[in-house]
Amino acid sequence: MSTYLPTLKQLQYLVALHEHGHFGRAAESCFVSQSTLSAGLRELESLLGVTLVERSRRVVRFTPLGNAVVEKAHRLLREAEELSELVQSAGQPLAGELRMSVIPTIAPFLLPRILPRLRKERPQLKLFLREETSADAIESLHHGRADCVLLALPFATGDVDKEIIGQDALYVAFPKDDPRDPPDEVPPTMIDEGRLLLLEDGHCLREHALAACNRPELRASATMIGTSLHTLVQMVDNGLGVTMLPEMALDAGILHETEVVARPLKAKNASREIALVWRRNSPRSDEFRLLAEELRAG
Repeated sequence: MSTYLPTLKQLQYLVALHEHGHFGRAAESCFVSQSTLSAGLRELESLLGVTLVERSRRVVRFTPLGNAVVEKAHRLLREAEELSELVQSAGQPLAGELRMSVIPTIAPFLLPRILPRLRKERPQLKLFLREETSADAIESLHHGRADCVLLALPFATGDVDKEIIGQDALYVAFPKDDPRDPPDEVPPTMIDEGRLLLLEDGHCLREHALAACNRPELRASATMIGTSLHTLVQMVDNGLGVTMLPEMALDAGILHETEVVARPLKAKNASREIALVWRRNSPRSDEFRLLAEELRAG
């Protein structure tokens, strides 16, 4: 009795449907028509002799077996991609396609400085960028949607290899006419917990700032509202409170055309580590280390 082996394309369709929960969006992500994706999944179920997806007019629901198959499919697709990467890495380093996820508190400040030089010095490199929060970026890495991730540590990354790009100090940003007249270095005790504005859930910079301050009452009282550092700066400029900013954002001119004043946070561990991480034992590890060197040089 012969055993049917699913094709990689069928597994890609299944994983895409699981990720998007919608046939149309899944088909779009795979660059095929919805009818092609649906037919591919029906053929997979028919040849396996099982039901993986329960379909209705409004809901796509995976069976328990379907969820188990998706988990296995993630691993198989990742292995297939790494096989391709192994062949590619034998040629010219930092050439071909590379998918990198970058967190929002790094992407707009570091990448504009680095990308023009990379394009000039590595013309064969096709770097596809995806901006995601740390948790989403690490999930993309382990599920094979990203080849490497540029993020800030400490953060739970799972089983990865990494290269540290550098340290990024934390600053406290005040309105220009703040009555406390911030000193050259700001101790955490000077931060009014009722006026601290931080990024909302999902942004690791919030956790880095709170950990550096080491004041439990800040965690309880800070307003978690900002969707971006630029939004927080505008709120501070309008006298609505104070916030924390990384040095790279200041270097990139985030306070330009504002009256916000920033001073270094005077505390232990008042910085975050910028790192490039990738799946452990990736066949492209040497390329990622080379990319890390390029990022440091930027």
